[in-house]
Amino acid sequence: MKKQYDILVIGSGLGGLVSALILAKEGLKVCVLEKNNQYGGNLQTFSRNKLIFDTGVHYVGGLSEGQNLHQFFSYLGIMDGLQLQKMDENGFDKITFGDDESEYPHAQGYRNFVQQLSAFFPEERENLENYCEEIQRICNGFPRYNLVGKDQYNEEILHLNTKRFIESITANEKLQAVLLGSNFLYAGDSENVPFYVHALTVNSYIQSAYKCVQGGSQISKLLIRKLREYGAEVYKHAEVSEMVFDENNVLSSVKTKSGKEYFSEKFISNIEIRSLIKLIGEDRLKKSFLNRILSWKPISSCFSVYLVLKPDAIPNFNYNIYHFSSQESVWNAFRYKKETWPETYMLSSTASKNPEFAESITAISYMNFEEVREWENTINTIADQEERGKCYEQFKTEKAEKMIQALEKKIPDLRNHIKNIYTSSPLSYRDYIGSFEGNMYGYVKSSENPLKTMVSPRTKIDNLFLTGQSVNMHGILGCTIGAFNTCAEMVGKEVIDERLTQMIKTNKSEK
Repeated sequence: MKKQYDILVIGSGLGGLVSALILAKEGLKVCVLEKNNQYGGNLQTFSRNKLIFDTGVHYVGGLSEGQNLHQFFSYLGIMDGLQLQKMDENGFDKITFGDDESEYPHAQGYRNFVQQLSAFFPEERENLENYCEEIQRICNGFPRYNLVGKDQYNEEILHLNTKRFIESITANEKLQAVLLGSNFLYAGDSENVPFYVHALTVNSYIQSAYKCVQGGSQISKLLIRKLREYGAEVYKHAEVSEMVFDENNVLSSVKTKSGKEYFSEKFISNIEIRSLIKLIGEDRLKKSFLNRILSWKPISSCFSVYLVLKPDAIPNFNYNIYHFSSQESVWNAFRYKKETWPETYMLSSTASKNPEFAESITAISYMNFEEVREWENTINTIADQEERGKCYEQFKTEKAEKMIQALEKKIPDLRNHIKNIYTSSPLSYRDYIGSFEGNMYGYVKSSENPLKTMVSPRTKIDNLFLTGQSVNMHGILGCTIGAFNTCAEMVGKEVIDERLTQMIKTNKSEK
């Protein structure tokens, strides 16, 4: 007997899981299909030496009471289950440059943000205040950023350019570089990227910044648990290989690689948009739409080095370090030279049982997919294992060595305190996350033509909807807001607004 669902979600990244849960809460019969061994997309973690490492989510913002992600997660019923550790309030991110020994902090709370940076730039206090005001203004101009209200994007906001804006705020080039210092969070093209991308990315962290204890996968695990409570069915090792259209050209079901068929009234795609196009078939799509999507440039990928440390060897630090070879390189750090890699890296640590010391360190730097192009026809995941060969292993070993050499300028004698080394390349991100060429955050957005990379959640196929970072904003908050917008297209904006408004009222009355 064939199984029929109201909603079938392809892909279990954050956008897909949140969409599924919102609709399951509405009483709909929901099914989620995931190709991998682990749910969660960028929320996935892996374990080595009995330690947990994050692959994508190293910290989360906006989770203090009353802040937007806290409220979204409260509505989903997962907020109380999260195990969080608040990061250093006076500097959750620290920006460093070349041989400059100063560590320039990004602090939590806007007043504190200004206060901490004013210690380094006393004459820039007013400019810092203007920067903070403008970031908040931009964020408040976005639909659903504050849960309800605002239906449309403000076109003027979309065209505001990061480089021009930062230069208008301050002429101090060092401060410009410091303000842009966490741009790894949106992949570093600060010359061309719209300022709203910068603002939406940094605002929630300045509000509040937390690490997920035992990794970001706890978010997906909590969402899966809630989905099952609402009667949803969730399957892994279920890679969709075909979309089936009936005699009236209506999408009616999907088939998986294993041959199973799943029927549904409506479908949500949370997979890479290029992968979705292959499933739909190019002949079913308008040439203009197809050409627009295929013209998008993927954001850079990355190479990660995971270091298991010897006990009580390296002091723990409750913040992230964003390091640049020079302050000039901040503007386009993803354009690196192979010979001098890594010119930029993000560094974070995890505390051991003795909280004064780190048990592991993760370092991430940009990497162009061209560096691994020769192995692109191999796939290696837990669900689909294939060796890439000795040359690939040697490539990763050489890159890890270069990263350790760079890190030793920051942490002298680091290599003598390393117990084990693990790595992941753009191929790992492509295979596990499903992103095109392993890109970290979808596709490059430009202030010159911001609408080019904006896609409606509603497609030309009446019962197919989109969510996820390749069509919306990336990041935990971006994908969560995107999921609520997708569901608003499906059940009506007024329904979603009413649910969230009711929750806000209930929370206020309980205080």
